[in-house]
Amino acid sequence: MNVTSMNDTLDEPSSSYSEYSYIHFTIVAAVALCLCIVGLVGNVIVFWYLCFKIQRNKYTVYIMNLSVADALFIIFTTLILMNQIHTINSTDPEFIGKKSFYLFIEIFYDTMQYSAMYILTAVSMERCSSVLFPFWYRSHRPRHLSTIMCTAFWILGSLESLLENLVCTEDAFLEQTSQCSAVQITVFSLAIGICLPIMVISSFTLLIKVRSSLRQRYTPKLYIIILIAVLVFILSVLPFSFLSFLIYFKLTSTDLNTVSFFYVTIYCTVLNCTSNPYIYFIVGRKWKQKTPHSIQEALQRAFREEDDENDDSNSNKTMNTSS
Repeated sequence: MNVTSMNDTLDEPSSSYSEYSYIHFTIVAAVALCLCIVGLVGNVIVFWYLCFKIQRNKYTVYIMNLSVADALFIIFTTLILMNQIHTINSTDPEFIGKKSFYLFIEIFYDTMQYSAMYILTAVSMERCSSVLFPFWYRSHRPRHLSTIMCTAFWILGSLESLLENLVCTEDAFLEQTSQCSAVQITVFSLAIGICLPIMVISSFTLLIKVRSSLRQRYTPKLYIIILIAVLVFILSVLPFSFLSFLIYFKLTSTDLNTVSFFYVTIYCTVLNCTSNPYIYFIVGRKWKQKTPHSIQEALQRAFREEDDENDDSNSNKTMNTSS
């Protein structure tokens, strides 16, 4: 996302703007800020419990890293929104170190976005592999694969962000240099050409597994979490990638509509990061029991491995039969 170009769009007068457009954009940004606070609280809670309160397994490592990426993403989104409010309402939005500040925000913003995308792709692909190749997965999966993959994805996301923001500077972005075009195509291809198909195929595989498990009156909660999280992410990553791609190649005009799409993209990405922790809480909760349950218990049930859930399910059936 090129924040600088969006700020330039807001600064430039346009016939598409009404006299009170700045009020509308300010309200939209303020509501998004409130959503950021809700998401930040949820992700911090999830990280705290997964890091210090709950025994780790191969999936909680992914989710813990995803929570870190989402929380940091929300923090930098908050900085972007506060800057947008300042740009829209201030008579003199310029300040010392403006370009360096924008570059700093964009690098970390994109790093969190790309890293979260890769981590979610990995956890959905790994869960799919365990369904398609259960025996191979149990006997040949490296013990520390989750940690290795998350480390690699953080590095990949950082390199991709640095490459995009240092090669595609504001001038290179506007001039559409060959190097910047290559970077934009690469970023778009990684998101839409690689991550999206993997997520879709994995989701269909898990959906089939969920349908078959419904007949047995037993559905692993982790399947449901991955399905919902992937669906929400797909709905957010598509407009994000397409908008950047269309703006760069001038396939859409940079006017009021583009700024509106920018805020829609902000809402989609923030909604994705905000919804994840609450998906874990809701899916992990036991709705049939009226007794109160703690967050820790809900997260333990949400990320319990399938073998443990089968054992728990079988024990419950045995108790019901004996009674």
